[in-house]
Amino acid sequence: QVQLVESGGGLVQAGGSLRLSCEVSGRTISSTAMAWFRQAPGKEREFVATINWSGASTFYADSVKGRFSISRDNPKNTVYLQMNSLKPEDTAVYYCACRNVRYISIFPNEYNYWGQGTQVTVSS
Repeated sequence: QVQLVESGGGLVQAGGSLRLSCEVSGRTISSTAMAWFRQAPGKEREFVATINWSGASTFYADSVKGRFSISRDNPKNTVYLQMNSLKPEDTAVYYCACRNVRYISIFPNEYNYWGQGTQVTVSS
C-alpha cells in the first residue's frame, strides 16, 4: 500500500518561509515523477511544482516561480517544497502526488497517488 505523508505546513506571516516534506512509503520513488498541488477554499486544485525521477528536470506554476523550489532525496523516499517570500494568496492545502512515470506532468489526473494534504496559512 502506497502512502504519501505531507508535513511542514503551518501559519506564517507574509514574506516568511516554510519547507514542506512528503515522505512516501510502500514503493520507491526513484523511478517516479513527483509534484505538489494546492487547493484554496472554494477553488479547484491547482498545480504548483513538479520534478522528474532524477531531480534534473523541474517545472513551476508562474505564480510561484522564483519563490518556491522543489527537490527530492530518493534514498530517503522524500520530496520537498521550499517556499520563500510567501504571500497571503499562497494560503491553501498543499498536496503531494506521485505518478508511475519518470517524467513530469502538470495535470492532476496523471498522478496515481496522493497525500492527505497539509495546511499552509499566510497572514498579511
